[in-house]
Amino acid sequence: MRLLSFLARLAGLALLWLLPAALRAQGSGEAGIEAATEQVTRYFEPGTNLMYAVGAVLGLIGAVKVYSKWNSGDQDTQKVAASWFGSCIFLVVVATILRAFFL
Repeated sequence: MRLLSFLARLAGLALLWLLPAALRAQGSGEAGIEAATEQVTRYFEPGTNLMYAVGAVLGLIGAVKVYSKWNSGDQDTQKVAASWFGSCIFLVVVATILRAFFL
């Protein structure tokens, strides 16, 4: 629940940050839309790189957790490995698809 609240606040701040560029546009609003598109496009590349970095960090954390469970002899090691590495693969695939779709 706290994550959803944080994401909602983050989205609101992003909209407030992009709003002045749209308000400065004159005429039919075409310039404002183009300025907003340029700003979103400019930050899209670092955003996908951030998703790759988060995936790498999650992979390392997952590897340590799986290794720890494996050494302690837990029975659910395969389930933990599948969930951690599945989340890493999901992040990388989503970032790649978003980059291919929007750029």
